[in-house]
Amino acid sequence: MGLLDGRVVIVTGSGGGIGRAHALAFAAEGARVVVNDIGVGLDGSPAGGGSAAQSVVDEITAAGGEAVANGSNVADWDQAAALIGAAVDTFGGLDVLVNNAGIVRDRMFANTSEEEFDAVIAVHLKGHFATMRHAAAYWRAKVKSGEAGPDTLNARIINTSSGAGLQGSVGQANYSAAKAGIAAMTLVASAEMGRYGVTVNAIAPSARTRMTETVFADMMATQDKDFDSMAPENISPLVVWLGSEQSRQVTGKVFEVEGGSIRVAEGWAHGPQIDKGARWDPAELGPVVADLLAKARPPVPVYGA
Repeated sequence: MGLLDGRVVIVTGSGGGIGRAHALAFAAEGARVVVNDIGVGLDGSPAGGGSAAQSVVDEITAAGGEAVANGSNVADWDQAAALIGAAVDTFGGLDVLVNNAGIVRDRMFANTSEEEFDAVIAVHLKGHFATMRHAAAYWRAKVKSGEAGPDTLNARIINTSSGAGLQGSVGQANYSAAKAGIAAMTLVASAEMGRYGVTVNAIAPSARTRMTETVFADMMATQDKDFDSMAPENISPLVVWLGSEQSRQVTGKVFEVEGGSIRVAEGWAHGPQIDKGARWDPAELGPVVADLLAKARPPVPVYGA
Protein backbone atom coordinates (compact mmCIF):
# COMPACT_ATOMS: atom_id res chain seq x y z
CA MET A 1 0.00 0.00 0.00
CA GLY A 2 1.34 3.44 -0.96
CA LEU A 3 0.75 6.67 0.89
CA LEU A 4 -1.15 8.06 -2.13
CA ASP A 5 -2.78 4.96 -3.59
CA GLY A 6 -5.31 6.01 -6.22
CA ARG A 7 -4.87 9.75 -5.79
CA VAL A 8 -4.53 11.83 -8.95
CA VAL A 9 -1.63 14.27 -9.00
CA ILE A 10 -0.52 16.98 -11.42
CA VAL A 11 3.14 18.04 -11.25
CA THR A 12 4.00 21.02 -13.46
CA GLY A 13 7.49 21.40 -14.87
CA SER A 14 8.18 17.73 -14.16
CA GLY A 15 10.26 16.82 -17.20
CA GLY A 16 13.47 17.17 -15.17
CA GLY A 17 15.06 18.28 -11.92
CA ILE A 18 12.90 18.64 -8.82
CA GLY A 19 9.65 18.20 -10.77
CA ARG A 20 10.80 14.88 -12.21
CA ALA A 21 11.77 13.72 -8.72
CA HIS A 22 8.30 14.71 -7.46
CA ALA A 23 6.53 12.81 -10.24
CA LEU A 24 8.55 9.64 -9.64
CA ALA A 25 8.07 9.87 -5.87
CA PHE A 26 4.31 10.33 -6.15
CA ALA A 27 4.06 7.39 -8.55
CA ALA A 28 6.14 5.23 -6.21
CA GLU A 29 3.51 5.87 -3.50
CA GLY A 30 0.67 4.74 -5.76
CA ALA A 31 -0.47 8.04 -7.26
CA ARG A 32 -1.61 8.45 -10.86
CA VAL A 33 0.45 11.30 -12.23
CA VAL A 34 -0.02 13.93 -14.93
CA VAL A 35 3.54 14.81 -15.91
CA ASN A 36 3.34 18.36 -17.22
CA ASP A 37 6.27 19.94 -19.05
CA ILE A 38 6.27 22.31 -21.99
CA GLY A 39 9.78 21.27 -23.01
CA VAL A 40 11.72 24.54 -23.01
CA GLY A 41 15.20 25.67 -22.08
CA LEU A 42 16.23 27.15 -18.76
CA ASP A 43 15.29 30.66 -19.95
CA GLY A 44 11.97 29.54 -21.43
CA SER A 45 13.18 29.41 -25.02
CA PRO A 46 12.11 26.47 -27.24
CA ALA A 47 14.20 23.35 -26.70
CA GLY A 48 14.82 20.72 -29.31
CA GLY A 49 14.65 16.96 -28.92
CA GLY A 50 11.96 14.66 -27.63
CA SER A 51 9.43 15.19 -24.91
CA ALA A 52 10.95 15.39 -21.44
CA ALA A 53 7.51 14.71 -19.97
CA GLN A 54 7.12 11.51 -21.98
CA SER A 55 10.51 10.28 -20.76
CA VAL A 56 9.33 10.62 -17.16
CA VAL A 57 6.06 8.89 -18.01
CA ASP A 58 8.05 6.03 -19.51
CA GLU A 59 10.04 5.74 -16.27
CA ILE A 60 6.86 5.59 -14.22
CA THR A 61 5.08 3.04 -16.41
CA ALA A 62 8.21 0.87 -16.63
CA ALA A 63 8.10 0.68 -12.83
CA GLY A 64 4.44 -0.36 -12.93
CA GLY A 65 2.88 3.02 -12.26
CA GLU A 66 0.28 5.11 -14.09
CA ALA A 67 1.11 8.42 -15.74
CA VAL A 68 0.33 10.55 -18.74
CA ALA A 69 2.35 13.31 -20.40
CA ASN A 70 0.95 16.82 -20.83
CA GLY A 71 2.48 19.76 -22.69
CA SER A 72 0.22 22.60 -21.51
CA ASN A 73 1.81 26.01 -20.94
CA VAL A 74 0.81 26.97 -17.39
CA ALA A 75 1.36 30.66 -18.16
CA ASP A 76 -1.51 30.48 -20.67
CA TRP A 77 -4.95 30.79 -19.03
CA ASP A 78 -6.78 28.37 -21.32
CA GLN A 79 -3.96 25.84 -21.38
CA ALA A 80 -3.83 25.88 -17.57
CA ALA A 81 -7.54 25.06 -17.56
CA ALA A 82 -6.91 22.28 -20.08
CA LEU A 83 -4.25 20.83 -17.78
CA ILE A 84 -6.77 20.45 -14.95
CA GLY A 85 -9.22 19.00 -17.46
CA ALA A 86 -6.62 16.50 -18.64
CA ALA A 87 -6.32 15.02 -15.16
CA VAL A 88 -10.09 14.76 -14.80
CA ASP A 89 -10.60 13.30 -18.28
CA THR A 90 -7.75 10.80 -18.02
CA PHE A 91 -8.01 9.64 -14.43
CA GLY A 92 -11.51 10.73 -13.40
CA GLY A 93 -10.60 13.51 -10.99
CA LEU A 94 -7.87 15.56 -9.33
CA ASP A 95 -6.61 15.34 -5.77
CA VAL A 96 -3.24 17.11 -5.75
CA LEU A 97 -1.75 20.00 -7.70
CA VAL A 98 1.99 20.53 -7.40
CA ASN A 99 3.15 23.79 -8.98
CA ASN A 100 6.82 23.51 -9.86
CA ALA A 101 7.31 24.93 -13.37
CA GLY A 102 9.67 27.87 -13.73
CA ILE A 103 12.35 29.63 -15.75
CA VAL A 104 15.10 32.11 -14.95
CA ARG A 105 16.31 35.26 -16.67
CA ASP A 106 18.91 36.39 -14.15
CA ARG A 107 20.28 39.90 -14.48
CA MET A 108 21.17 42.78 -12.20
CA PHE A 109 18.30 45.14 -11.47
CA ALA A 110 19.52 48.01 -13.65
CA ASN A 111 20.05 45.68 -16.62
CA THR A 112 16.80 43.68 -16.52
CA SER A 113 14.59 44.22 -19.56
CA GLU A 114 10.82 44.42 -19.55
CA GLU A 115 10.65 41.17 -21.51
CA GLU A 116 12.89 39.38 -19.00
CA PHE A 117 10.74 40.59 -16.12
CA ASP A 118 7.45 39.68 -17.81
CA ALA A 119 8.63 36.20 -18.87
CA VAL A 120 9.67 35.16 -15.36
CA ILE A 121 6.54 36.61 -13.73
CA ALA A 122 4.37 34.87 -16.33
CA VAL A 123 5.73 31.37 -15.81
CA HIS A 124 6.21 31.47 -12.05
CA LEU A 125 3.53 33.75 -10.65
CA LYS A 126 0.81 33.62 -13.29
CA GLY A 127 1.62 29.95 -13.92
CA HIS A 128 0.93 29.19 -10.28
CA PHE A 129 -2.17 31.37 -10.14
CA ALA A 130 -3.75 30.00 -13.32
CA THR A 131 -3.50 26.34 -12.36
CA MET A 132 -4.57 27.07 -8.78
CA ARG A 133 -7.56 29.03 -9.93
CA HIS A 134 -8.85 26.33 -12.28
CA ALA A 135 -8.21 23.58 -9.74
CA ALA A 136 -9.95 25.61 -7.04
CA ALA A 137 -13.00 26.12 -9.27
CA TYR A 138 -13.13 22.38 -9.97
CA TRP A 139 -12.98 21.45 -6.28
CA ARG A 140 -15.43 24.14 -5.20
CA ALA A 141 -17.93 22.90 -7.79
CA LYS A 142 -17.64 19.37 -6.43
CA VAL A 143 -18.47 20.56 -2.92
CA LYS A 144 -21.28 22.87 -3.99
CA SER A 145 -22.89 20.12 -6.07
CA GLY A 146 -22.78 17.72 -3.14
CA GLU A 147 -20.47 15.31 -4.94
CA ALA A 148 -17.92 15.77 -2.14
CA GLY A 149 -17.88 17.41 1.26
CA PRO A 150 -15.24 19.54 2.97
CA ASP A 151 -14.41 16.60 5.21
CA THR A 152 -14.04 14.13 2.35
CA LEU A 153 -12.48 16.09 -0.51
CA ASN A 154 -8.92 16.02 0.88
CA ALA A 155 -7.53 18.10 -1.99
CA ARG A 156 -4.03 19.52 -1.87
CA ILE A 157 -2.01 22.31 -3.50
CA ILE A 158 1.75 22.46 -3.02
CA ASN A 159 3.46 25.51 -4.50
CA THR A 160 7.14 26.22 -5.09
CA SER A 161 8.56 29.41 -3.64
CA SER A 162 12.26 29.95 -2.98
CA GLY A 163 14.72 31.41 -0.54
CA ALA A 164 15.00 34.16 -3.14
CA GLY A 165 11.33 34.92 -2.56
CA LEU A 166 11.61 34.80 1.21
CA GLN A 167 14.84 36.79 1.59
CA GLY A 168 15.61 38.19 -1.87
CA SER A 169 18.55 37.35 -4.14
CA VAL A 170 21.00 39.70 -5.84
CA GLY A 171 20.72 39.47 -9.62
CA GLN A 172 17.24 37.92 -9.43
CA ALA A 173 14.80 40.77 -8.89
CA ASN A 174 12.23 39.26 -11.28
CA TYR A 175 12.57 35.73 -9.88
CA SER A 176 12.54 36.95 -6.26
CA ALA A 177 9.40 39.02 -6.86
CA ALA A 178 7.62 36.07 -8.46
CA LYS A 179 8.59 33.68 -5.67
CA ALA A 180 7.57 36.18 -2.98
CA GLY A 181 4.22 36.52 -4.72
CA ILE A 182 3.81 32.74 -4.70
CA ALA A 183 4.39 32.63 -0.93
CA ALA A 184 1.77 35.34 -0.36
CA MET A 185 -0.67 33.72 -2.79
CA THR A 186 -0.29 30.45 -0.89
CA LEU A 187 -1.51 32.16 2.28
CA VAL A 188 -4.52 33.68 0.53
CA ALA A 189 -5.51 30.44 -1.19
CA SER A 190 -5.19 28.55 2.09
CA ALA A 191 -7.52 31.01 3.83
CA GLU A 192 -10.07 30.90 1.01
CA MET A 193 -10.07 27.19 0.13
CA GLY A 194 -10.05 25.62 3.58
CA ARG A 195 -13.85 25.69 3.70
CA TYR A 196 -13.93 23.30 0.75
CA GLY A 197 -11.45 20.80 2.17
CA VAL A 198 -8.41 22.06 0.26
CA THR A 199 -5.06 22.65 1.96
CA VAL A 200 -2.48 24.95 0.35
CA ASN A 201 1.20 24.94 1.30
CA ALA A 202 4.50 25.87 -0.33
CA ILE A 203 8.10 24.76 -0.27
CA ALA A 204 11.29 26.77 -0.71
CA PRO A 205 13.73 24.10 -1.92
CA SER A 206 17.50 24.09 -2.29
CA ALA A 207 18.71 21.40 -4.70
CA ARG A 208 20.83 20.84 -7.76
CA THR A 209 18.84 21.62 -10.90
CA ARG A 210 19.47 23.41 -14.19
CA MET A 211 18.64 26.64 -12.38
CA THR A 212 21.10 26.15 -9.54
CA GLU A 213 23.97 23.96 -10.78
CA THR A 214 26.37 26.92 -11.04
CA VAL A 215 25.22 28.44 -7.73
CA PHE A 216 25.91 25.23 -5.81
CA ALA A 217 29.06 24.16 -7.69
CA ASP A 218 31.43 24.85 -4.78
CA MET A 219 29.11 23.21 -2.26
CA MET A 220 28.78 20.07 -4.38
CA ALA A 221 32.55 19.77 -4.71
CA THR A 222 33.03 19.61 -0.93
CA GLN A 223 29.92 17.77 0.25
CA ASP A 224 29.81 14.40 1.96
CA LYS A 225 30.02 11.80 -0.80
CA ASP A 226 27.87 9.38 1.24
CA PHE A 227 24.91 11.75 1.09
CA ASP A 228 24.19 13.94 -1.89
CA SER A 229 22.61 16.83 -0.01
CA MET A 230 21.85 18.69 -3.22
CA ALA A 231 19.99 15.85 -4.95
CA PRO A 232 16.52 16.89 -6.17
CA GLU A 233 15.13 13.65 -4.71
CA ASN A 234 15.69 15.03 -1.20
CA ILE A 235 12.91 17.59 -1.72
CA SER A 236 10.17 15.19 -2.77
CA PRO A 237 9.36 13.24 0.44
CA LEU A 238 7.87 16.31 2.14
CA VAL A 239 5.94 17.24 -1.01
CA VAL A 240 4.53 13.72 -1.27
CA TRP A 241 3.50 13.80 2.40
CA LEU A 242 1.86 17.21 1.93
CA GLY A 243 -0.09 15.66 -0.95
CA SER A 244 -1.35 12.81 1.19
CA GLU A 245 -4.46 12.59 3.34
CA GLN A 246 -2.24 12.59 6.44
CA SER A 247 -1.51 16.31 6.00
CA ARG A 248 -5.10 17.51 6.38
CA GLN A 249 -4.27 19.71 9.40
CA VAL A 250 -1.35 21.50 7.71
CA THR A 251 -2.15 24.52 5.56
CA GLY A 252 -0.87 28.01 4.85
CA LYS A 253 2.73 27.03 5.60
CA VAL A 254 6.02 27.52 3.73
CA PHE A 255 8.70 24.90 4.33
CA GLU A 256 12.38 25.40 3.51
CA VAL A 257 13.86 22.07 2.39
CA GLU A 258 17.48 21.17 1.72
CA GLY A 259 19.12 17.75 1.94
CA GLY A 260 17.82 16.15 5.12
CA SER A 261 16.78 19.49 6.64
CA ILE A 262 13.20 20.76 6.88
CA ARG A 263 12.48 24.17 8.38
CA VAL A 264 9.22 26.07 8.79
CA ALA A 265 9.63 29.56 7.36
CA GLU A 266 8.40 32.45 9.47
CA GLY A 267 7.54 35.35 7.21
CA TRP A 268 6.49 38.94 7.73
CA ALA A 269 5.01 39.43 11.20
CA HIS A 270 4.12 42.37 13.42
CA GLY A 271 7.23 43.59 15.22
CA PRO A 272 7.98 46.35 17.74
CA GLN A 273 5.51 49.25 17.75
CA ILE A 274 5.07 52.68 19.22
CA ASP A 275 1.84 54.66 19.13
CA LYS A 276 1.95 58.39 19.85
CA GLY A 277 -1.81 58.69 19.79
CA ALA A 278 -1.50 61.63 17.43
CA ARG A 279 0.05 62.54 14.08
CA TRP A 280 3.84 62.43 13.97
CA ASP A 281 6.03 65.35 12.95
CA PRO A 282 8.66 64.15 10.44
CA ALA A 283 11.40 65.91 12.42
CA GLU A 284 10.78 63.77 15.52
CA LEU A 285 10.80 60.39 13.79
CA GLY A 286 14.58 59.82 13.60
CA PRO A 287 15.06 58.52 17.17
CA VAL A 288 11.65 56.77 17.08
CA VAL A 289 12.57 54.70 14.04
CA ALA A 290 16.04 54.01 15.43
CA ASP A 291 14.47 52.67 18.63
CA LEU A 292 12.04 50.44 16.72
CA LEU A 293 14.81 49.01 14.55
CA ALA A 294 16.98 48.36 17.60
CA LYS A 295 14.18 46.26 19.10
CA ALA A 296 13.31 44.45 15.86
CA ARG A 297 14.58 40.99 14.93
CA PRO A 298 17.55 41.25 12.54
CA PRO A 299 16.51 40.32 8.99
CA VAL A 300 17.98 37.32 7.16
CA PRO A 301 20.52 38.73 4.67
CA VAL A 302 19.66 38.93 1.00
CA TYR A 303 21.32 36.09 -0.92
CA GLY A 304 24.49 37.32 -2.59
CA ALA A 305 24.60 40.59 -0.66
